[in-house]
Amino acid sequence: MSDNIPIKTLLTTYFPQFEESLQDYLSTICHTKEFAEGEVLMRTGQHFKYSMLIATGRVKLYRQGEDGNEVFMYELEAGNACALSMICAAKNEESQVMAKAIEPTTAILVPVRNMDELMKSYRSWYYFVIETYRSRFEELLTVLDHVVFKGMDERLEFYLQNQIGKTGNKEIKITHQEIANDLNTSREVISRLLKKMEQNGRVHLSRNTIEWL
Repeated sequence: MSDNIPIKTLLTTYFPQFEESLQDYLSTICHTKEFAEGEVLMRTGQHFKYSMLIATGRVKLYRQGEDGNEVFMYELEAGNACALSMICAAKNEESQVMAKAIEPTTAILVPVRNMDELMKSYRSWYYFVIETYRSRFEELLTVLDHVVFKGMDERLEFYLQNQIGKTGNKEIKITHQEIANDLNTSREVISRLLKKMEQNGRVHLSRNTIEWL
């Protein structure tokens, strides 16, 4: 965690694309907040006072249906920002998604009242927001492509490869139920497909751990 680390240091480390004057300005208007693993950063239906920059940790975003089901959308890691929170904050609209920390996470909270000033006065912030929108949109398109055009076996393989890409670790600490929740299917389906992948020499399964071979 980043307790007692100055905001300027976090910005310099995880958002080096920001010009120094922007880092100085953000240091004066922002504050940080720590989230434990499993803690919710934002809820569906809430109004925003802040937009969030992720300094450390990882966060998953979900779309919640009227029946309470959750569909995984995309993941944020250090150096990322939530494009949807930026949009909702700027337009003073309710959140349409839920965000949950999947490991201890530090967020830099940017007050909504300063968003217009940031866009007008700091070129690096403007380009960062545009790039954030573009990146998240491409991730959503990828998710949509896999939901519409791919079978569950291909979706599962893509999901595991994406998890490895995010962490850099070929051992994924996750339960079959968590994967099923993210892919909006049943645990039995995921367990069956993982077992088939293990038989084909693609993965090794152990308790709450999947090793990519």
